[in-house]
Amino acid sequence: MDRSKKVIFVSHCILNQNTVVYPLARAKGAYRDIVTELMNNGIGIHQLPCPEYRYLGLKREPMTKEQYETEDFRRLNKGIASDAVRIIKEYISSGYNMLGIIGINESPTCSINGEKGIFMEELLCGLSEEDIKLRLIDVPSDYYDGVRGESFIKALRDFIE
Repeated sequence: MDRSKKVIFVSHCILNQNTVVYPLARAKGAYRDIVTELMNNGIGIHQLPCPEYRYLGLKREPMTKEQYETEDFRRLNKGIASDAVRIIKEYISSGYNMLGIIGINESPTCSINGEKGIFMEELLCGLSEEDIKLRLIDVPSDYYDGVRGESFIKALRDFIE
């Protein structure tokens, strides 16, 4: 079967809301509407690691960006971002169409729009150093899977076309 050679990078919790700090999950597992839209368009989904989970595990308390802003956490994010940049470069050099990155608005690590999260700061810096420009979109903070999601799904459709 021919591959679409279309890939999008997504924040970890788009495919696994089980890693989201309690009580902030907005889907039972994956964001079904987002995943369905990507799959219906033949788009490969590359899941980025969750820095918060790697750093503090599942039983962590909700924290702000300022609380996460430590030398150890920044170093962890820089390492994860460096690996992601290497993977993105591999896709590009192999002729894949990198559609962009989907982040999580207002996340202390994965927010792209507005105040960037720590991980996205490191990832976007690494991409910039390699002169790689990707399109970016955030899942809005009021998005809930299957409820109040129509406007974001429309924006996602426009984003991937």
